[in-house]
Amino acid sequence: MAQHNQTLQAIRGMHDLLPANSARWQAVETIIREVLSSYAYQEIRLPIVEKTELFKRSIGEVTDIVEKEMYTFTDRNGDSLTLRPEGTAGCLRAGLEHGLLHNQIHRLWYYGAMFRHERPQKGRYRQFYQFGVETYGMASADIDVELIALSNRIWQRLGINNQVVLELNSLGTIAERLVYREVLVAYFTEHLAELDADSLKRLKSNPLRILDTKNPAMQTLVAQAPELSTYLGAESLAHFNILTTTLDALGIQYRLNPRLVRGLDYYSNTVFEWVTTALGSQGTICAGGRYDGLVAQLGGKDNTACGFALGMERLMALIDLADNLANIAPVEVYLIRVGEDAKLHGMKFAEHLRAECPTLKLQVDCNHGSFKSQFKKADKSGAEFAFIIGEDEVNNQTIAIKPLRTKASQFVLPANAVIEFIQTHVTAEN
Repeated sequence: MAQHNQTLQAIRGMHDLLPANSARWQAVETIIREVLSSYAYQEIRLPIVEKTELFKRSIGEVTDIVEKEMYTFTDRNGDSLTLRPEGTAGCLRAGLEHGLLHNQIHRLWYYGAMFRHERPQKGRYRQFYQFGVETYGMASADIDVELIALSNRIWQRLGINNQVVLELNSLGTIAERLVYREVLVAYFTEHLAELDADSLKRLKSNPLRILDTKNPAMQTLVAQAPELSTYLGAESLAHFNILTTTLDALGIQYRLNPRLVRGLDYYSNTVFEWVTTALGSQGTICAGGRYDGLVAQLGGKDNTACGFALGMERLMALIDLADNLANIAPVEVYLIRVGEDAKLHGMKFAEHLRAECPTLKLQVDCNHGSFKSQFKKADKSGAEFAFIIGEDEVNNQTIAIKPLRTKASQFVLPANAVIEFIQTHVTAEN
């Protein structure tokens, strides 16, 4: 029989989120959900696996995602299925399938894992988590503004608004881009010797993506390329002007970037990215824009759509640099029980606290060690307070409370006063 002595490890580019970090993620996720709710967006939950054809038709068959990065397999029925590489296509499929789009307005959000078989590096993983926000049925630039204001509100709540910069561009309509495409192909064809291998391939399939090259040797060539804005019609320019004028009025700063094209084929008119210089090459935290043509492309009636995706791994990396969540602990109160009578009494009291204070993070020591060992565990847990129940507390219907993060002295409260103490000094502060 073969020996299996090798330690099993996670798949390359797919990481475990250990308990020490999960509380920080939960805190950020809660803030994002609160902001989304405050703008009246509703959650939709989507499958992780979709038919491969969905992504070929939406993202584009000649994109890097479809050609190189999707996790695609044939199931037992012979169908080609794919782990979702992004969420927009699946959300739109759900809207079409369940009749949510025709003559209706929707503001939706979703959250979960996405999958791309990329070369793993810092800030780029094969399994990664995204909040996706999608809106349907609103043609006005006001919804573009709302999405940007919403994302800006998230940065403010997280305390990182001074570390991110908003970049804006307009891609115009599909017809306008087709005209610009020919101009761009002609320009780059005159400079074939200066193109790298990826750009030579994109010249035939998707020349706008050349503008997004990260190759330093091509930056001068790209900078001198004709700009798409020259080929935009009056309607596209007016839409973009409303967007920028409203952002100015709201005091939301931005930087125009004529080379911002996004990596997916379905975008039109407004595109935007929130970027940072603090994370090296993987500096895009949040990105999105309009994709009005995609609804009809997937078989629905002509409709308008706009959205964005927010990458959690990069967002958390930026927050970690700012150390904005340094005080988050998975435990607020640690319950110590000393003596036989205190075991059952303490367990009953813990359940009483959980019933009356549903948001309280309470941990009970279940190893029944000495008071000294339990107290060490309480301190190590990160809890703000240790609640202590011994023989005296059982007999007197009291609770001893020891602050763990200050030098304040231990004190005793009647058991029936502990709920008010928690509401005033523990959960009210978080």
